[in-house]
Amino acid sequence: MISITNLSYFIGGRALYENANMFIKPKDKIGLIGLNGRGKSTLLKLIHGEYAADTGAISKANDCTIGFLNQDLLSYQSDDAIVTVAMGAFKDAVDTQREIEKILHRLETEYSDELVDKLSKLQEKFDHLDGYSMQAKAEEILEGIGFSTADLHRPLRQFSGGWRMRVMLSKLLLEKPSLLMLDEPTNHLDLPSIEWVENYLRNYEGAVIVVSHDRTFLDNVSTKTVEVTQGQLVSYEGNYSFYLEEKELRQEIQQNAFENQQQKIKQTERFIERFKAKATKAKQVQSRVKALERMDKIEEVVDDSAAVNFRFKFNQQPGRFIVDLKHVSKSYGTLDILRDTSISIERGDKIALIGANGKGKSTLLRILAGEEPVDGDRTIGYNVIKAFYAQHQLESLRVDNEILEELLQAGSGKTEQELRNVLGCFLFSDEDVYKKIKVLSGGEKSRVALAKTLISEANFLLLDEPTNHLDFISENILIQALQQYLGSFVVVSHNRHFVSQIANKIWYIEDKQIKEYPGSFDEYEYWRKKNEASVAKVEPPKPKKVVEEKITLPQKTPSDQARLKTLNKELSKLEADIAQLESKKVTLENEMASPEVFNDFNKLNGIQVTFNETVKNLESLTEKWEETAMAIEAIEKK
Repeated sequence: MISITNLSYFIGGRALYENANMFIKPKDKIGLIGLNGRGKSTLLKLIHGEYAADTGAISKANDCTIGFLNQDLLSYQSDDAIVTVAMGAFKDAVDTQREIEKILHRLETEYSDELVDKLSKLQEKFDHLDGYSMQAKAEEILEGIGFSTADLHRPLRQFSGGWRMRVMLSKLLLEKPSLLMLDEPTNHLDLPSIEWVENYLRNYEGAVIVVSHDRTFLDNVSTKTVEVTQGQLVSYEGNYSFYLEEKELRQEIQQNAFENQQQKIKQTERFIERFKAKATKAKQVQSRVKALERMDKIEEVVDDSAAVNFRFKFNQQPGRFIVDLKHVSKSYGTLDILRDTSISIERGDKIALIGANGKGKSTLLRILAGEEPVDGDRTIGYNVIKAFYAQHQLESLRVDNEILEELLQAGSGKTEQELRNVLGCFLFSDEDVYKKIKVLSGGEKSRVALAKTLISEANFLLLDEPTNHLDFISENILIQALQQYLGSFVVVSHNRHFVSQIANKIWYIEDKQIKEYPGSFDEYEYWRKKNEASVAKVEPPKPKKVVEEKITLPQKTPSDQARLKTLNKELSKLEADIAQLESKKVTLENEMASPEVFNDFNKLNGIQVTFNETVKNLESLTEKWEETAMAIEAIEKK
């Protein structure tokens, strides 16, 4: 259907593609992957004809039609209702309908057999074009992708960029082109809509190319994976999980071949060096020199995976409870978001807040952050220090700062090298760290703001869609960082792979209530699907009416006040002692790592004994700190 042959495309002096090849068959479902900046979106634009190749050819079958969903469509505006915009997919039918309406209008005042005959032919054509069902088809897709029935006749202009993108996706799906190209479609979809699109694309009659950083989406949609790497298009005949296994196998074979070739090269070079001065061996030497020159060099495998090589720490340990919401309600005018709901976050909770858009996830995140007024009680726990990452946090970046300067001013206490390591993980390396914030793209600013959040001294993180604009490597870095993080966090995300790796509790909003599932995302999904299947068969029992008993809480006595004062003093002393021991521990670790000590067994053994004793004392003091903090919390709750 489409053949890409010896494609080369240059940006400045840099080759984005060089003699790249790829073939797209009529029913291919292709996941196009690769690091940010490698040219995935550029390839789609080359196929679409927006860009022209420098050399090579992109050949298409005569009957091949292409539908392209890209981020540029976010700016599209119209005063038409969204169902009308979506029906633009049926251009011939819509044009015919307009002709029919004009003739019907004329027939009201100038009846003639000629007009009646023309109307009859147009109605026949309209029926042939399946025009009578086009509105129903448009409504079905729009509702499947997340719009309510009431939304369908609202003007497109009234919707945000993400929702406008959904309308354009609906229009493309209705057009049913031979090749459907989607650039990061899941960035603007919630979980129910993502699942709906997955199912639609799996059964799509034409070919599909999807650029996405959502692993689960790629696994569920693609039957072929093409990686953009080193200017080439490397194909794998399977989904993303297959690609990971197959790539590892290919890299192992390549690395073995590289090492064998290097060994052969060294042997050949030693022979040449040894016998180049001997006339009797001149012919053999020349033969080996020519063999080396003709040899096709095998490239060494470059490991583009990354591991977190820095630790996230904070000086102040929080109490047992982080945030406590009791009988909280939130509404905007007549729109209720939450109604008389209660829930708590405890130390060590790693919570993923999931669900459909419009349910109030971001609002709940702001409530937890204390940035949104509510009816009811919101209590922040002892020693809780929060950091909040959301798209609007980008506005707090100081635009005249360089990237490294922005992180240095964040007050984390990390060295410049440590901050460079952090920025390197988020794809800012070498001279990139000296770029001004004001010249960065939206995605780059997001990565800076995310890095800034993660290096803070916060023991409670609130993250709103942190994986948007991150490629697989950066997403993996974030997963590792959150897995190592010793504090608590709440993350809003529609990225199922990401959520499955970092959460030990799942929150969702249902019937204006915050609901909790006390387990991983995979366990939650199994439970949800099982529940949905059983609900379809059996009507659920009516919930029993719970009568709440009013409990009179004890008031603080003078002795409680005195005890509280004593405990706070003890806590301060424990914190000072813990800080001293932590400093001592770091010093001892550095001493043991120094070559002078490491190579001297007696010195190393002596420091090791002191180190073990320090760790033991530190654990003991930390345990006492927790007991004291809980005692303080118990008195303060009276």
